[in-house]
Amino acid sequence: MNPPKFVDVGMSFPLSYNVSAEKAIGITTTIPIEIVYAAGYVPIDLNNIFICNRDPDAIVDYAELRSLPRNTCSWIKGLYTSTIKSGIRRIIGVIQGDCSNNHALIEFLQSEGIETIPFSYPHDRERGFLNHQLGLLAERLGVDLEKAHKMKCVLDKVRKTVHEIDRLTWEDDKVTGEENHIWNVSTSDLMGDYLLFNTKALAFREEAINRPKLDYDIRLGYIGVPPICSDLYSFLSKLRVHVVFNEVQRQFSMPYHTDTLTEQYARYTYPYDIFYQIKDIKREIGQRKIDGIIHYVQSFCHRQIYDRLIRKHIDIPILTLDCDRPGKLSGSMRTRIEAFTEMLNNIK
Repeated sequence: MNPPKFVDVGMSFPLSYNVSAEKAIGITTTIPIEIVYAAGYVPIDLNNIFICNRDPDAIVDYAELRSLPRNTCSWIKGLYTSTIKSGIRRIIGVIQGDCSNNHALIEFLQSEGIETIPFSYPHDRERGFLNHQLGLLAERLGVDLEKAHKMKCVLDKVRKTVHEIDRLTWEDDKVTGEENHIWNVSTSDLMGDYLLFNTKALAFREEAINRPKLDYDIRLGYIGVPPICSDLYSFLSKLRVHVVFNEVQRQFSMPYHTDTLTEQYARYTYPYDIFYQIKDIKREIGQRKIDGIIHYVQSFCHRQIYDRLIRKHIDIPILTLDCDRPGKLSGSMRTRIEAFTEMLNNIK
């Protein structure tokens, strides 16, 4: 599946999804999209609008020209420009449980006439707090939670297909790491049309089942936020590396069976403490027989601090990659990746 693209005319970026601006609600990260769909709106992940543009670097430049600081994460700049230039007039921003700069971004957008709806994940995964937040979001969008729970049952069936694509990646070696990344990362908003998404996912799954197995030397895990660099997976493939685990992207697909909306978003690891995430990572390392880990950290992101804790608690080789702006891997990064994969081959 190709990621969504949209034509840029100068710096005017129309929506890449088939939806009117009135029905679109931008999201800054994965939020309870069941509520958005149940209310008759269409969730649009602004990260996808940004990174799938033909010139994402120009999007970052535009944000800096509009006074966003140079030493701010490029994803934040991408969210800002994608909101302003896409025609979206309303966004849901996560102010607790995501980027530490999101709160300021929301206020910055408010000053430019964008309607902003805050949403918070409880740091301790406390169900009462989370259920209250779900209720507030539903009330703001004019829908009751019972209808959102029914939508969960519908979307669970869609996500199940992506879970099968994930299994075909690590257990059957039929799906590449890049394909796995694209399908999983797209579940943050189901590309604005869950019915069409499901049709495409089912078709891809059937095509993948009939493929020959991939030929590779190393089984790699990728942890951390999705990469801003465009050629990481293709470069790893050339080195005969099979990425069998995309940690955060997989979390977007809600990989655990749950009966309620509250429990689903309480088990979603990304917004919560690093030790909860590490527990999930370690379990998948064992199940997927992973040889080594790439820990991707975004420049100027508070999550860089977690690298030390990850190295302390995960006992297989780890390569930490730090990227700033969108674009291809630098020469030094390629050299480091080559050296890392050579080391893993020698260990095997």
